[in-house]
Amino acid sequence: MPNPSQPPAPRALSDRPYVVALAGMAALAAAMGIGRFAFTPLLPMMLSDGVITLVDGSWLATANYVGYLLGALACMALPWVAPKARQRWHPARLARWGLAATVLLTLAMALPLPWAWAALRFGAGVASAVVLLNIAAWCMLRLVALGQPALGGLIFSGPGLGIALTGLSASAMVAWHWPAAAGWAVFGLLCVALCALVWPVVQGLPQAAAAASSAPVANPPGLGPAARGALTLAYGLAGLGYIVTATFLPVIARAALPAGSVWPDLFWPLFGMGVAMGAALSTRAPVAWDRRWLLLVAYLLQAAAIGLSLVWPGVGGFALGSWLLGLPFTAITFFGLQEARRVWPSAGDSFTGLLTAAYGLGQIIGPPMVAWTLHRAATPSQGFTQGLVAAAAALVLGAALYAVMVWRWPLRAR
Repeated sequence: MPNPSQPPAPRALSDRPYVVALAGMAALAAAMGIGRFAFTPLLPMMLSDGVITLVDGSWLATANYVGYLLGALACMALPWVAPKARQRWHPARLARWGLAATVLLTLAMALPLPWAWAALRFGAGVASAVVLLNIAAWCMLRLVALGQPALGGLIFSGPGLGIALTGLSASAMVAWHWPAAAGWAVFGLLCVALCALVWPVVQGLPQAAAAASSAPVANPPGLGPAARGALTLAYGLAGLGYIVTATFLPVIARAALPAGSVWPDLFWPLFGMGVAMGAALSTRAPVAWDRRWLLLVAYLLQAAAIGLSLVWPGVGGFALGSWLLGLPFTAITFFGLQEARRVWPSAGDSFTGLLTAAYGLGQIIGPPMVAWTLHRAATPSQGFTQGLVAAAAALVLGAALYAVMVWRWPLRAR
């Protein structure tokens, strides 16, 4: 019989919804905002140091995209290929290992080992996909068990905060004439600090306290292969649409703006701020809203951001376009993963892994597509314009697919 004079046991960190959401945010800030995307603001510093060429930088970026694709495919296949191993290597454990790898791989980029950098960027791509899928799965299931599923959107503010922080830090490093190696070392230490926040929270199975909740929720039957295929294709088009702009808009901006302008260094942090704001706003979307409509609007918003940079090639157009491009960036991931679980609930994490792989494939296709348009165009400006138009068209096509899905497979009455 409990002693009434004895104080109640303190709640575990994983029993506090906001702590769970903030731990997920910190994990994605480390794995995505730093481990994956810090290369973007550090690339100009590496070029200035003379340690790589622009061609080398393109190959390093491609290695990261390929690693992200393969990491997503591995997460997709694990529950099917090795279901017993999945019981041991559950989402919390995989996320923690992915974060540890992110720290080591980021710090290793500070070493004067250019022959190893492609492998390090490949590994960072694998780790970022592993952390994204597993931290999202763990935190979102944990928040459902705690009765606060809407807080899941806060998790996806992490990449935006990491992008904004690294972008602003890199601008300061350039002003202070730091070498790129110092930037990699600082960002690696920042990863260590973020991982220290995650470690005591993300552990064990996310459903551990679900038994204490009320009656179990029935698992809906989901939809058929056609709906799953349409969602996969639409989600992959988002990867193609965003990567072209995120990769080449800074180059276009530097060519369009006066030499010596500080603005090109600020467009990437503006993108990150938009990402964080959009993810926070996504938590306000009512559960009853059809996620496909939200995804449709998000795609059109990114397409409009691309169009804005084309029709207004000045500081205002590039700044507003960067912010608008980031605004729905991780909200698309949040809503897409929610829709994946509705469309195919029995697939668990495998279908979300497939969607992430499709997104990664879209990223890999994007840069070669622009290289092809540059090769065929009369001028680089025309080539970039054609590539951006193709990216916007991919997003519009994805939005149209969501409209078809809403018409063909309406939500069941609740």
